[in-house]
Amino acid sequence: MTKRAATGSLLGLALGDALGFPTEFNDVPSILAKCGPWREMELPERAFVSDDTQMTLALGRGLRAAMERGVLGPLSMAEPVRQEFVAWNRSPENNRAPGTTCLRACELLESVGSWQNASQIDSKGCGANMRVAPIGLAPGLSDEQRAGAAQLQSALTHGHPTALAASDLTAHAVRLLAQGAEPTGLVGLLRSYAYENRSRYHHTWLGDLWTRSQDPTPEHFIARGWDECLEILERLQGAVRAGSAETDPCLATGAGWVAEEALATGLLCFLLFVDEPVTALRRAACSSGDSDSIACLTGAFAGAYLGAEAWPRAWADRIEYRGELLALGALWDA
Repeated sequence: MTKRAATGSLLGLALGDALGFPTEFNDVPSILAKCGPWREMELPERAFVSDDTQMTLALGRGLRAAMERGVLGPLSMAEPVRQEFVAWNRSPENNRAPGTTCLRACELLESVGSWQNASQIDSKGCGANMRVAPIGLAPGLSDEQRAGAAQLQSALTHGHPTALAASDLTAHAVRLLAQGAEPTGLVGLLRSYAYENRSRYHHTWLGDLWTRSQDPTPEHFIARGWDECLEILERLQGAVRAGSAETDPCLATGAGWVAEEALATGLLCFLLFVDEPVTALRRAACSSGDSDSIACLTGAFAGAYLGAEAWPRAWADRIEYRGELLALGALWDA
């Protein structure tokens, strides 16, 4: 039986989101007072997700529509994803404390001509990469398509170079884990990828986005993002070596409100508990930072690596949007 990496990753992402949603904006002592020992945290009976899962599904729907029309490219992808983001923004279900950057950009995506004019060039919030897992899971994409698509979906809302680079890295990590890469070597692989791509600006996918910044060249623009990611990956490597499972992971790699920290802290929780995916989600949810986004990314990584069987049936059966998550996962696992 195949591991069904796409199903595992999408379910894990939603479960982490639902576990971390009630603890977001709380410090660790408050979470422990509310939930008891962190290793025993339970999924709420009504497992509601945040905007993290909602936007992941919006991206997934847009990506699926684009790929059904033929070869994935910037023009075929930008429009269906833009439409899905606008629809999410208008939906009455968009009431889960969404980020201001996503809201502002989605308002503009509805009214401006080119999406580059909607992009929030100064924002590197984790909204860029909390939703990017579908790009890492969709089958049949070349490395160039995957990188370009990951950066484009970020740029529709978060145009900061660090948001672009962190989204690319997050999708790449999901892809590597789905393909069975060894977690022990993962941070090294991501650092190599960051070095290789440090001065590569994806003109075809991003167009003239870089001209909205103060940077003298597109290469200078994108290198700023990769350099911030390389810095956090170095901190992550140290934190994984230290292996401190009982301390708040945000103390090691950041609170996760910005894209590169959400990537690193989500990865840290996964790498501390590679063979205990539920414990990894609990550690991520019991953290002082953006706990739903951190746990959402932890779940995406763990599910991509371990597959659909990683998650307790009792949890998976009651997650909000279960039907859509399973349908998208089944499509890409096939």
